[in-house]
This record gives sequence, C-alpha cells and structure tokens, in this order.
Amino acid sequence: MIQSLRLRLLVGAVLAIAFILLLVAFGLSRIFSNYVADRYRADMSAIIDQLAAGVEFEGGKARMTDEPGDPRFDLPGSGLYWQVVADNGDVFRSRSLWDIELQPDALLNGPFGFWLGEGPDGEPLLVQLRAIDLETPEGNRPLTLLAGFDRRVIDNAISEYHDATIIMLVLTAAVLLAAAFLQIGIGLAPLSRLQNGLALVRSGRTDQLPEAGPTELRPLVSEMNGLLKERETAVERARARASDLAHGLKTPLTVLLQLADGLPDKERSMIRQQVDLIRQRSDRQLQSARLGVEQMAQTGLASLTGKLISVLAPVTAARDVVWQVELDEQMTVDMDPADLAEALGNVLDNATRYAKSLIRVTATREANGLTMDIEDDGPGVQEAALPAIAARGVHLVDDEGTGLGLAITADILAAYGGAIAFSNAATGGLKVSLSLPARL
Repeated sequence: MIQSLRLRLLVGAVLAIAFILLLVAFGLSRIFSNYVADRYRADMSAIIDQLAAGVEFEGGKARMTDEPGDPRFDLPGSGLYWQVVADNGDVFRSRSLWDIELQPDALLNGPFGFWLGEGPDGEPLLVQLRAIDLETPEGNRPLTLLAGFDRRVIDNAISEYHDATIIMLVLTAAVLLAAAFLQIGIGLAPLSRLQNGLALVRSGRTDQLPEAGPTELRPLVSEMNGLLKERETAVERARARASDLAHGLKTPLTVLLQLADGLPDKERSMIRQQVDLIRQRSDRQLQSARLGVEQMAQTGLASLTGKLISVLAPVTAARDVVWQVELDEQMTVDMDPADLAEALGNVLDNATRYAKSLIRVTATREANGLTMDIEDDGPGVQEAALPAIAARGVHLVDDEGTGLGLAITADILAAYGGAIAFSNAATGGLKVSLSLPARL
C-alpha cells in the first residue's frame, strides 16, 4: 500500500488523466470517422444522383446522356468509380474501372454503412448502391446505380487524424500532469507549514500552532493546540507533585541526620551515607519528571564539552593525563543544555577517575544523529560485565560512589531518543558511545 500522500494523489491524478484522455481519444476517433464517412456518403450520393439524371431509355434501350465530370473517372485505377446496371443487362461504367465490372450481388457488408467490393488492381472498394425505378413512356424501368472509392483513402485520412490526435493528447497529458504536480504541491503546502510549526513547538520557540491556514486544517490545528495545552498542564502538575514530594522528604531526612549525631561513629556514618543516597535518588526522580517533556533546544556539542573538560582537567593534571578532543564546532545536539551536561558529565567524570594517561573524545555524524565516543586507558571492564554497566548501583571498580552516574546518563539519553553503549577501547580502557539526537 502506498504510504506517501503525495504519491497517492499523483497516482490518482495519473490514472484519472489517462482514463479521461482515453475516453476523449475514443470519442474524437468515432466523431471524426463518422464525419469522414458522412462526407463520402454525401459525395457518393451526389454522384448517384448525377448518374440517375443522365440515364435515358429509347426504344427500350438504355443510354447515358450525361456522365459525372470528375476527371478521376477517366483515369484507370484512380480510386473513384461509378457504374450503372439497367434491367435489360446494359452496363455503363467509368473508365477508371478499366476492364472490371462490379457485381451488385457479390458485394459484402463493409464499414461505415458501405458495401465492400474489389477495384481494378484488387484493392478494396467502399461502394454505395442505390436501386431506383426510372419513369419512362414505356413504364418504370429498374436501375442499379453504384458509386465507389478506394477504401485506403478513408483509412489513410483516419490514420493521419489518429497520429495528429495522439500527439495532441500526449501534449495535453504533459500539461495536465504538470498542472497536477503544481496542484498537489500547492495543496500539500499547508501540511509542510504545519510540520514546521510543530518543529517550532518541539524546539521550544513557541508553545502553540498558528491558527491561520486552510479552513479544512483549522479544526486539526485547534485540536493539536488543545492537546499541547493539556500536555503543558499535565507536566506542570507532575512537576508540582514531584516538588512537593521532594520537599516532604527534606524534613524527615533532616530529623534522621540530627538523630544520627547521637550515635557511634560507625552507625552515624552509615546513616549519613544512606540519607545522602536517598537525597540523590529523590533529586534524580525530580529530574526524571522533567525529562522528555521539557521543550527541546539545540546545544553546541563542542562548546559544552569544552566547558566540562575545563572543569575536570585540573583533576587529571596531577597524573599528566592528556585530553584528545576531536569535535566539529558545527555539531549541535537536540537536547536541553542542562540534561546534556549531566549525561556527558557523568561519563567524563568516570573517564577522569580511571584514566592513566589518555582520554579521547570524538564524535561522528550518523544517519539519524551523532555518535560521541569517550575512551580512556584505564583498567577497563571485563567483556561479560559490559552489558550491566548502566544498571543502577553497579560500580566500575570498588569505590565509594553510588553507582548511579551511568544509569542517570542512560535515562537522560533514553528520554531524548538516544542510547548509551559500552565496549573495550583500543587504548585498553573503557569506551562509552553516546547516541545523541541531532538534525543533520
């Protein structure tokens, strides 16, 4: 089934044009053929009328007192013929018939209402025949009058007309197809404008679609604007509830920390660690309530990465870690800057902690966005453990971290339609590949 609306309309237009032009071609062919046949019938009738007026009987014998004056009748095989057959067997015929005589009883039914006979050279003739009774003093005398012409004359005329008609119809089809292309383009232009309007809404430049446009699309635009308004309201409610939940947790957590001050050092340290973990997770849930519904914006990848590296570089300077950054300044990502900074910052922070002497950051354009690779030459991860790295609470090595960093990055990217993948780098450490949404 054809999925493209433009292609559907085009196919429909082509089929309609082809059907209509075929009907026109058939109709014009019939009209012209009948017109030509009528003209020849009228000409043959006029010849027969002249023949009937030129026959006389004297003493019971027929004679021709006047013959049609067309010079073609005097030229053998000219393609135009006449013949008169009297009741007494006398036959009069044009010189163009030469030495043959048309036999009325041998004539066959032919096209266009004519009889079909055979000419001097064996060519088919179209013959008009009329039997009359001529009034004479001796009484009525039966006569058979025939006028015919070469069938090729009418066939050639119709063939030439068909050739000219085909050329005309082909040119007409070309013009109609061009008009259909133009009409489809003009007709679908409002949909392109609607798409551009939605892109502006998605990028955060506006919050509603313009109401101006074709009457048929205005109900759709109105419904979409209503949906966007409901979405905005639902998002605000979700944010408010998440904020209320976070604020509601602050007081109990503060009380727990105050109670922990009276406990021994080991228990106090454990409680503080768990309270910090609860705070981190609640903050993460607050951010999750925002992800995927925040109005999207374009963020310069090289600029943001440079800012993050400038913050992390002092940490690696003491170990003489080299940063190799190869990013195109023109690369932009369709993500909120804060979300991209957190997602990328978690990965760079891990590389900073485990790298021995090198961190490499590169990005390439793909068919559906950008792929950013962060590699280090740290201890790396066993192949079997790679799929579980982004799981919550998983630590790359034994440390005191929460194990949420890469899981948070995976959540952020998933909310924007991206993804995170892990593999062992050629440098011996870990390679983290981020699939980032981008308009290329």
